[in-house]
Amino acid sequence: MTTRRRQRFVAGTMAWALGSALVLALVDALAYELFFVTTLIGFLVVVELTAPLNVTPTWRARLKWLIGLGLVAFAYVVVRRILEILPPGVL
Repeated sequence: MTTRRRQRFVAGTMAWALGSALVLALVDALAYELFFVTTLIGFLVVVELTAPLNVTPTWRARLKWLIGLGLVAFAYVVVRRILEILPPGVL
């Protein structure tokens, strides 16, 4: 059974993802990497804005693994972008 807070969390995350896709499409910059980065930022914002003060439910405790996986993927995107910018003889 889902709680009201969990539904708000999912709705906020989905709204941010759809909003990100819409804005990126409007500015003609829709790419997988940009969508991932903006969605990850939105996910982290929603996690912080919906964090309970006293008791952490078990489903929120499992979010740390998803956040960690997202940050590893973000690091991969950043390294890939840096390697694209560097001239071929640097490495």
